[in-house]
Amino acid sequence: MNAEQFTEGLLNFLHASPTSFHAVRTLAMALKQSGYQALDESSSWSLQPQGRYFVTRNDSSIIAFSLSSADFSQTGFRIIGAHTDSPCLKIKPHAERYELGYLQLGVEVYGGALLHPWFDRDLSIAGRVHYLNARNQIQSCLIDFEAPIAILPSLAIHLDREANTQGAIQTQHHLFPVLLQQTTQQKQLQFKTILQQQLQKQADYDGVDILDYELFFYDTQPPALVGLKNEFITSARLDNLLSCYIGLMSLLDSTQTLPCLLACYDHEEVGSQSYCGAHGQFLNSVLQRICESTEKYERSLAKSWMISVDNAHATHPNYLEKHDLQHRIFLNQGPVIKFNANQRYATNSETSAFFRWLCASQEIPLQSFVMRNDLACGSTIGPITASQSSIKTLDVGVPQWGMHSVRETAGQKDAYFLYQALQSFLTTPH
Repeated sequence: MNAEQFTEGLLNFLHASPTSFHAVRTLAMALKQSGYQALDESSSWSLQPQGRYFVTRNDSSIIAFSLSSADFSQTGFRIIGAHTDSPCLKIKPHAERYELGYLQLGVEVYGGALLHPWFDRDLSIAGRVHYLNARNQIQSCLIDFEAPIAILPSLAIHLDREANTQGAIQTQHHLFPVLLQQTTQQKQLQFKTILQQQLQKQADYDGVDILDYELFFYDTQPPALVGLKNEFITSARLDNLLSCYIGLMSLLDSTQTLPCLLACYDHEEVGSQSYCGAHGQFLNSVLQRICESTEKYERSLAKSWMISVDNAHATHPNYLEKHDLQHRIFLNQGPVIKFNANQRYATNSETSAFFRWLCASQEIPLQSFVMRNDLACGSTIGPITASQSSIKTLDVGVPQWGMHSVRETAGQKDAYFLYQALQSFLTTPH
């Protein structure tokens, strides 16, 4: 696969994945098309040498793996980890609010979202709905309105002269996207009625009552290549669907000389404390079932390597004072190894040395990131997985601007560089 094909596939994947549920469905479809078999956690598994499989949890996390004929206890596993969720606006259970004849929906802020860019965007709604069907069974389905059906309007500068200098957003009062305008004579439309109408447009829906939902607003502007030479990728959810796609393509295009695994978790942006998050036992459970015996499992972990793939802060040309200038990170100059003395990242000299060697052998440029000492550092699934599984782990990522904004920016070359590096990681013995 060349860089142009890779980038086109990335843009399509981002556009098809407005929520973690849709991302997992898109990943599963790609895996099936490449010959991977779907497994059910609640069923018995009969795994074959050279077999390729995947399993989902909560419809929002997925683990895919390809087996080789090698002895796991001798080779260990090569594991790529990422996360499917992104900061956004999640619709509340009792969301409807009517003010001045406008139907608005209340939201919670999911994760550490940068809120100002959400205003004045063409928004839609997507997520998962649970409903009761005509046979009195609880079913679930994904929903995506696709069209721009809402907007979160800004307050005019004339009414807030300090908006550009102070401009605090009161999350309880200012985050009510507008969906509809009605006259006082019209019956107030309920949000569940709107959902019913939308679901009836979708195939295979036989619901009689909506029981609950997990729905999110998202920006409808599609991903794009930007810049005079198309050197930048701009999109929602680059953090961290970009990493999920890189991991997927690295797995699909790798040989089966080593046992390989891709784990894409939900809920990283809110701490991973869920049964489908990295703090759960999803990965350990899958590895135990693959290895079958406890001794083989423990020996395999000791031989395994994991790369936690999550985007990194590129040095911003307008805010140089926010960066450690001895560790400047540039777009389109290669993936980034992330370091933190307080174990917010799992990288150590052993794991970084291995990755540096891999990249050097493929002539892939590489950068190193460290946060300023006087700024708090974020974290990833890397330290969580390393502590939960005792697997040697490295944190790397593609550099980007605008992390946690409704629209983020990365370099077009970097995603392909990291794809090449991860392919080497999945196939090179150590």
